[in-house]
Amino acid sequence: MKVIIQIPCLNEEDNLPATLADLPTEIEGIDRIETLVIDDGSTDSTVDVALQCGVDHIVKLPNNRGLATGFQAGLDACLKLGADIIVNTDADNQYSGHDIPKLIVPILDGRAEMVVGDREVAAIEHFSPAKKWLQKLGSSVVRRLSHTGVSDATSGFRAYNREAALQLLVVDNFTYTLESLIQAGKTRIAVDEVPIRTNAKTRESRLFGSTSAYVRRNSLAILRIYTRYEPLKVFSALAAISLVAAIGAWMPFLVDWIANGDRSGHIQSLLLGAVLFIVAIQLFALGIIGDLLAGQRVMTQRVYERVRRIELELGVEPAHQLQAGRQDERRHDHSPV
Repeated sequence: MKVIIQIPCLNEEDNLPATLADLPTEIEGIDRIETLVIDDGSTDSTVDVALQCGVDHIVKLPNNRGLATGFQAGLDACLKLGADIIVNTDADNQYSGHDIPKLIVPILDGRAEMVVGDREVAAIEHFSPAKKWLQKLGSSVVRRLSHTGVSDATSGFRAYNREAALQLLVVDNFTYTLESLIQAGKTRIAVDEVPIRTNAKTRESRLFGSTSAYVRRNSLAILRIYTRYEPLKVFSALAAISLVAAIGAWMPFLVDWIANGDRSGHIQSLLLGAVLFIVAIQLFALGIIGDLLAGQRVMTQRVYERVRRIELELGVEPAHQLQAGRQDERRHDHSPV
């Protein structure tokens, strides 16, 4: 049984050594533990530091492509490197590496295919009351959308077994946490959560510059992801709202016609109702088209999964991986940190 711990990085030369030092070297029931650093176009010495610290594998993207792309690249590399379980953690040492054994227990026991570490946000001291409330609200929304019971939807401390990793395909260009969870729920991947500890804050978040930015970007991400997976529900609801508004606009004319037999006047109400009625039909049509496209997306995802399996059988090397010879050479040239 092989575990690979993947760590997406962007200019993390200062925090990476502590993050790596915090990782377990032995886990009961696991034969081999390896580490993989995904360098997302860093401009500092992140790669050099990773090599000096003895990281087993490095995937170096040529430019900054975002956290979601880095996560997907790491997932693909871990599968090709033979991982039975993939653990994802952050390079800023936010999560306690000592909790990795606890994180993978539900997978080892066969109770889950994907496990999310619950930070128990309410107890985190450096989170403001507003951020705690927003985290709770956002997680409750994601629970409803994904039909899972995860309490901390934005936690990046996660574990996946091989089958779950093969099925996941993150296309959002901002964050993987929400989409992968909603996708797991929609594809009936068994999801569990375990409470985990967090370390002291080492730096400010690079994803959000302010609380308002956090709300705006996460809200748009949730809406976009849910529309991608449930387009008929979304557009049917919008169509229903537009239809009710159209009927409301027609009411003065209908009341005057039924009560007084007068069909003259109310031109503005009739025109507004007609426009809203047309909008309702168009929205419902978009829902039908979106539902057809969602079916196509499921087929594409299954094809992608089959391609992954074929690549694994053929022994295709991970993309953007630094060659082992180069890693050995650089380790020889640098003293350990």
